[in-house]
Amino acid sequence: MALKFQYNKNALQDLKRQLSIRERALPILKSKETALRHEVQVLKRTLKSLEEEQRELDLLQQKYRRFWAEFPGILVMDPLEEQLKNVVGVKVPHIEKVEFTLRDMSRFNLPAWVPAGIEILQGILRLQVEIEYARKQMEVLYTARKKTTQKVNLYEKVQIPAYEEAIIKIKRFLEDKDNISKAAQKIVKKRNEQKPVPA
Repeated sequence: MALKFQYNKNALQDLKRQLSIRERALPILKSKETALRHEVQVLKRTLKSLEEEQRELDLLQQKYRRFWAEFPGILVMDPLEEQLKNVVGVKVPHIEKVEFTLRDMSRFNLPAWVPAGIEILQGILRLQVEIEYARKQMEVLYTARKKTTQKVNLYEKVQIPAYEEAIIKIKRFLEDKDNISKAAQKIVKKRNEQKPVPA
């Protein structure tokens, strides 16, 4: 993308202003990029630990699977209330809490394993929701980091050098124009001095 400009003082001032804006924004964008990269790494570690915890609960759940056929739908997940959380200036989906409702049934007639099984099932469902939202958050943050990196590269490698080069070109042009004007004035002055003075 070639920068279009005119060779005059107004264009020079405008380019200096645009350059100044980008030079001030660049460190902010770089720090945002670093913070987003850090958040993505933290989320990757969190996601890995959640998946490991889910595997452990799945193994524990194996011994209860055949019994759940006796009590289908005993546990119902309440509707999730998704909120947007601000992470380094990026809004990511977030769930405060995952709650469950137990179907009405007599707790006295339940086998002794059911409360422990319900607790494990709640843990598995909660982890599934947390993993899903961690993945959503990571996707949003990764996309935001990618866009920020692109903007940093655009400013750093394209726009700032283009503005600096344009400013130098305009300054040289204006200096050359000024030098030509001064030279022309000297020539005119010399000619006027060499003309004979009428008597």
